[in-house]
Amino acid sequence: MADKDSERFVLRALAISDFDKGFMQLLGQLTVAGAVSEEQFGERVKYLQELGDDHYVAVIEDTEKGQIIATGSVLIEHKFLRNCGKVGHIEDVVVDQTVRGQRLGQRIIESLTQFAKDKGCYKVILDCSVENAAFYEKCGYKRKEIQMAAYF
Repeated sequence: MADKDSERFVLRALAISDFDKGFMQLLGQLTVAGAVSEEQFGERVKYLQELGDDHYVAVIEDTEKGQIIATGSVLIEHKFLRNCGKVGHIEDVVVDQTVRGQRLGQRIIESLTQFAKDKGCYKVILDCSVENAAFYEKCGYKRKEIQMAAYF
């Protein structure tokens, strides 16, 4: 990515001020985000910050527009397996439809993967649609087994 773009597209941790920068609308491009109030958003961000080393929400801000244009999160699970090892779970990865194809999703995945690696995880896993599998394979992930879900 060109230097100009690296200054324009800033990768960082989620902040309370991102509510006004379209974070929830961006998540709405992925799935149902719901009607989250600014107060609810602030409470959730504070809670996630309290989790510290066990959770990280990465965002990319377009500094020219003051908008959040990409995000993803990783949650660290503490296991009994593998000598009480840790596993990273990547979730909620989305890039704004107007800026896709600029490797912003790859930057998010690299950041989340590195976070998990730095925290001592022995693996990082994620679920995705069949349509998105090629993207994650480009990011170094491999297809393994199948996904199961129960929704309530």
